[in-house]
Amino acid sequence: MAAAAAGLSWRRVSSFTGPVPRSRHGHRAVAIRELVIIFGGGNEGIADELHVYNTATNQWFLPAVRGDIPPGCAAHGFVCDGTRILVFGGMVEYGRYSNDLYELQASRWLWKKVKPQAPSTGSPPCPRLGHSFSLYGNKCYLFGGLANESEDSNNNVPRYLNDFYELELQHGSGVVGWSIPVTKGILPSPRESHTAIVYCRKDLGSPKMYIFGGMCGCRLNDLWELDIETMTWSRPETKGTVPLPRSLHTANVIGNKMYVFGGWVPQSAGGEISAHDGEWKCTGSFSYLNLDTTEWIGLISDCQEDKSNLLPGPRAGHCAVAVGTRLYIWSGRDGYRKAWNNQVCCKDLWYLDTEKPPAPSQVQLIRATTNSFQVKWDEVPTVEGYLLQLHSDSPVPSVTGTPGTGVPETSVLSSQGGSSLHQSLQSLTSIPFPEMKVDHPSQTNNVIPNNVQVSLSSNSLLKIEGKEKIAAPENKITQETMQSHADATGFKESNAPSLSPVCTSSPQTSANVGELHDLDKRTVNPDASVSSTVSSTQTMVTQQAVKTESSSTNGAVVKDETSLTTFNSKSEAAETAFIMPSTKVNTGQTNDTHSSKTPLRQMATGKTRERQWCDVGIFKSNTAVVSQFYLLPEETLSISNKMENADVPDYRLLKKQDLFPGTVYRFRVAAINGCGVGPFSKVSEFKTCIPGFPGAPSTVKITKSVDCIHLSWEPPASPSGNILEYSAYLAIRSTQLQENPNQLVFMRIYCGLKTSCIVTAAQLSNAHVDYTSRPAIVFRISAKNERGYGPATQVRWLQDMKTSGSK
Repeated sequence: MAAAAAGLSWRRVSSFTGPVPRSRHGHRAVAIRELVIIFGGGNEGIADELHVYNTATNQWFLPAVRGDIPPGCAAHGFVCDGTRILVFGGMVEYGRYSNDLYELQASRWLWKKVKPQAPSTGSPPCPRLGHSFSLYGNKCYLFGGLANESEDSNNNVPRYLNDFYELELQHGSGVVGWSIPVTKGILPSPRESHTAIVYCRKDLGSPKMYIFGGMCGCRLNDLWELDIETMTWSRPETKGTVPLPRSLHTANVIGNKMYVFGGWVPQSAGGEISAHDGEWKCTGSFSYLNLDTTEWIGLISDCQEDKSNLLPGPRAGHCAVAVGTRLYIWSGRDGYRKAWNNQVCCKDLWYLDTEKPPAPSQVQLIRATTNSFQVKWDEVPTVEGYLLQLHSDSPVPSVTGTPGTGVPETSVLSSQGGSSLHQSLQSLTSIPFPEMKVDHPSQTNNVIPNNVQVSLSSNSLLKIEGKEKIAAPENKITQETMQSHADATGFKESNAPSLSPVCTSSPQTSANVGELHDLDKRTVNPDASVSSTVSSTQTMVTQQAVKTESSSTNGAVVKDETSLTTFNSKSEAAETAFIMPSTKVNTGQTNDTHSSKTPLRQMATGKTRERQWCDVGIFKSNTAVVSQFYLLPEETLSISNKMENADVPDYRLLKKQDLFPGTVYRFRVAAINGCGVGPFSKVSEFKTCIPGFPGAPSTVKITKSVDCIHLSWEPPASPSGNILEYSAYLAIRSTQLQENPNQLVFMRIYCGLKTSCIVTAAQLSNAHVDYTSRPAIVFRISAKNERGYGPATQVRWLQDMKTSGSK
């Protein structure tokens, strides 16, 4: 099969929820992050609803739109700029076309009719359908279409157009007006139902618009190029087999490729393409144009028939939209059952992963215990799962040393006065969060059930900052105190960037306005994101704009610079991939009788240098609680050392190894989609805790007053005895930071039994503003029991540098 030979793996979406829109053709679609937004089209009348499909949760929903709601239209222009969508023209009823322009603010589902200024020379665009409407920068480019020369809508006199307009947009909302650019070269011939895309090569940086195909009494397959900087039209020379002439097809840019699917093509007879007035059919052919080399590559041929339901059927007038590197196709006319007066439309939704997913971010630590880690990583769009692996240089638990890196993260919210801004998770319906299932196996979010303990959490992510040092604080910490604080250290870190708290969608959460509302806030104001306060039993969030962010470290204080060493992260290319499984995953139940409670002897010192990675498992979500990993047989190890694409082993037949206290483990993760396993992330390194030390303080809050701030926290969930004192620290400016920006210098600002303290304006004036991610002042808080200090909770208090001139 051609598709198989080309390495294609189309997937039909069969399980979705919500109100599915009726099948149609002539509709349009755009994507805003994981949301596909569909408008218009016709099938037994022109549709006027706005439908949204959440690709992450497989949910359809109808947003409650308001404002100047446009009438239904078909074959219209439809572009997306951030979180606003523009609709131009189209057929509003049979024989009557439009030249109205509407704007939808998707963050509020608010429609507005906009009236652009007319061009200084010439007339504004006439009413039309089947035109192209393409966005680049702050301008939309309108080309061609079909107009009705007759004033009587029942007496259609078609006129094909090749006029070219430029629409300048205002930032955020509104438009300036139309203009008619002066172009060089020969204009493309008049046409409608063509496609137009904009592409800019990374190395050259000159944006180009490509127009392909269309209809002008007969179908076309010519390719035109417009250099947007010089406004010069040309006909690029192409290599490969040009797709058959077609109209009502789709074209989408993913990477450096323009993917062309479907449309009306000539009905061939005996190998000859029919004449101008011959028969036409829908096609399921699929090709792409390499926009860097202008070479056509055929993926599914026009003559190919697929009766196995492994490919999308022939269609025209469908919609196609790219979400990341995944291409979605929905509905359209079904050419196999075409009748001239009764078009039958497809109802199916398909997607194709066009390339392997990129490497995820480094694995980040949320918390650690003596025998487990709670970890997470940034979500990669449109993936089917993640392969998590670990490696240990020290398989035998150490009996000496100090507690490791794991602490719960605590986001802190700044408020005026003493009132708390926190609201319970249950009261916040506008932000979809996953269900909190701490320290329990997840049956619904594992591709492989029961393989490890997995939890979903809306916790923030760990900020790992490399080597760090404590300066002499203003209350003169003695060497004895420094020594006691050093009890909580002695671990390795990787230089991972700090990450803001993450809100992920849950299949149990209905998609609603809040998904885009929050998205828009993050787009316009990066600091106005939703944060969460995490304790051992509860998750708290706020709807207000958050000015804080948090993360964690191994310990609040270290004895000296040599107490910490930096683990240099290595890219996937520098690592030897011992296990690169395929996506054929056995999802059977794991046999727990194979669990091993004894230390690994096969990972002896002699083999440690070989970096033998062991599978933790394959997960659907981007978070996991890791307490065990799978042991691979010796023969499997020797094979996988040489084969990067070894299949996933049958986890049910493998033994599992528990994590040990006080042991350093390295982690890496790779994303999986229909094309296979992508590259691994950079390596992160964490250490399990040693019993007896207190956990990290939790639920940190910052309350801002006129001349100071109030810092408060809750005791550790696991004190491991009586808490003797707490210490709070502030990262301060230092000349050492100029030499090594990752080496923060801390000053102790509080030591005592109370779970709160005041940070004065004088102390804050000496604070260092960390720009690792968003500008923030960094605090650390740790608890001490009879055995010593435990790990610290690190808090990043976000700063608005536009208003915080002193900071």
